[in-house]
Amino acid sequence: MTLLSVDDLTVRYDARDGPLHSVNGVSFAIDDGVNYALSGESASGKSTTAKAILGLLPDHAEIESGEIEFEGRDLRSLAPSERQDLLWEEIAFIPQTAIDALDPVMSVGAQIRQAIQTHREVSERRARRRAHGLFETVGLDPDRVGDYPHQFSDGMRQRVVIAMALALEPKLVVADEPTTGLDVIVQDRIIDNILQIQEETDSSLLLITHDLSVIAETCDEMSVLYGGTVMEQGRVENLLLNPANPYTMGLKNAFPALDGDADGLVSVPGTPPQLDEKPTGCVFEPRCPFATEECATTTPDLRDLPYRDQRVACHNAERAAQMRREADSATTWGGAAEGSRPDADDVVLEVDGLRKWYESSESLLGRLPVDGVSPTVTGFTNSLSRWYARRGELLREAFGGGSHIRAVDGVSLSVSRGEIRGVVGESGCGKSTLGQTLALLEEPTDGGFTFDGQSHEHYRDGNLRSFRQKLQIVFQNPYESLNPRLTVETLVKEPLTIHGYRLDERDAAVRETLERVGMAPAERYLDKYPNELSGGQRQRVAIARALVIDPEFLICDEPASMLDVSLQAEVLNLLRSLANTEGIGVLYISHDLASLTRIADRLSIMYLGRFVETGPTERVVSDPRHPYTEALLAAVPETDPRGGRDRVTLRGEPADPEGSPGGCRFAPRCPKATERCRESEPELDAWTDADHSAACFHPAEGSTAEDSARIDEPAEVD
Repeated sequence: MTLLSVDDLTVRYDARDGPLHSVNGVSFAIDDGVNYALSGESASGKSTTAKAILGLLPDHAEIESGEIEFEGRDLRSLAPSERQDLLWEEIAFIPQTAIDALDPVMSVGAQIRQAIQTHREVSERRARRRAHGLFETVGLDPDRVGDYPHQFSDGMRQRVVIAMALALEPKLVVADEPTTGLDVIVQDRIIDNILQIQEETDSSLLLITHDLSVIAETCDEMSVLYGGTVMEQGRVENLLLNPANPYTMGLKNAFPALDGDADGLVSVPGTPPQLDEKPTGCVFEPRCPFATEECATTTPDLRDLPYRDQRVACHNAERAAQMRREADSATTWGGAAEGSRPDADDVVLEVDGLRKWYESSESLLGRLPVDGVSPTVTGFTNSLSRWYARRGELLREAFGGGSHIRAVDGVSLSVSRGEIRGVVGESGCGKSTLGQTLALLEEPTDGGFTFDGQSHEHYRDGNLRSFRQKLQIVFQNPYESLNPRLTVETLVKEPLTIHGYRLDERDAAVRETLERVGMAPAERYLDKYPNELSGGQRQRVAIARALVIDPEFLICDEPASMLDVSLQAEVLNLLRSLANTEGIGVLYISHDLASLTRIADRLSIMYLGRFVETGPTERVVSDPRHPYTEALLAAVPETDPRGGRDRVTLRGEPADPEGSPGGCRFAPRCPKATERCRESEPELDAWTDADHSAACFHPAEGSTAEDSARIDEPAEVD
């Protein structure tokens, strides 16, 4: 039985420069118990399609035509009150950004109970019991239902939103990029939660994502959208194993794999269409390496492929097998990294025993007796005070003494010119704090570093302008790093103005840099504001802003984690090219181990403020020595829907970095942990050669006899 039917849907946005048709004639259907995916790059129309189904389109958007039916009911004709009841009771929504979906001044349990009691006549006790049960279902401690959203990690908040969406046991769950930006360990848990809940409730899923690996592991059928048009649809196995549209081939091959080509990721060239005018031919033709004259003049229809549960809109579908073979190569798409990797012998950044600790203590308010205030509110106040204490040295005296957050705790590394050094770990491991400290946005607590032959004290004491020109940082979230009141041109030009570039140099540099990061032609974007760009376009502006003054070194803090796979590949190839051809050193911070294996020369695996394994990328990936590295590698997703990877789900959450650690920091989650691990902290020692080191008493199989002897020796504790 058909649960949801979308037929010939067309959606128009009334933009400042005229109407944009972001969805053009999209049709698909979801049956009972089926998991369905809408995939495509940013601005492909997939999220707009979901918002149209849910009735959540903004005021400047309108459904021009098409039908949307749920169990035979016309959703477009429902009154607002009817739609509200339907959305909670029968259709649930999981947004991409969990923190925006949760009320910051209500405990998460109260929010779940509110959703239940608004739509069901149940007692407070039953609603509370249901909230506890939902927490168990999504792998959260039921005792934490009284906590507030800010007291959870990003991944835990996402699981709270999943629990809330499932509170009324809906028939259809609409999930908009539920795993985007999360590390692979958390993503694995989210996927497990979704699959478990589907099995228990027999609900259907509409998954909106650019991540083909998530689709491969969760969905039965899918549609691939581009320019608001369905390019290909059918069974997931057919589309991912034997795609017939070049756009699907490009998306699939852009996905990073651990065993892929180390010198180039497939990157679909160009940018998505503006959609302000109806295309005269195939909407993908300007970016397609297989386009013919017919593609430029005639729009292909979505047609059935013989003997297969698959439909494709491509004039050249009969040549699909040949196109698939050619599409595997990055050179077919013209996006391979330029140049060859230089010899890494000219060290530009040397870090020695770097520590960054934050003082953590309860506020004066938290220590005062508070009459009539619940413990939950007091806990909220104390947690908030710790948040402020972590962000200001000036608050230390007011907050008093206390323990410390050991965000970075004795880290050493070096990066040469032309080298990309990857730092990998889960959220909260300290990798972003490491980047901010090396960028002198934070003051080191102990240890230090030299950059371009000068100590960090030299730059801190009156030479910051020179430091900023040589070293730039690209942040994860362009929503926070870009001023929403400035145009793209002003944002990218600002560093040139600050550093005194001539007026005649600035305009040319802005245009050249925008086109270097894939925003071509630059004139199309110069007058736009950040809110008029897609998420991927905003991140490209942030990268252009860092590159425009030609720095010698880049610190990249998760710059591609929020981007779709094709744009991720473009950014990674760009960084590899800059390192190869211009000798720029790069410290690339990420939770995405697979992507880093394609561009990084060396890897450092970080856990709770310390490196647990470090070495050449190929060695760390092919011969991991630390159990945490093994877990990260096992969690790397694949686009093969036939499965087969050994999934390893780490138990528990990372320990609280506050206070003095006892023993190995990974011991509470490690399957190999012994009493010694819980009492003594292992040093970062070389197990096979001087370049490959691991901090573990029980390294993976393959260690030498000398290594085994060393394991039995007592370890020193810092």
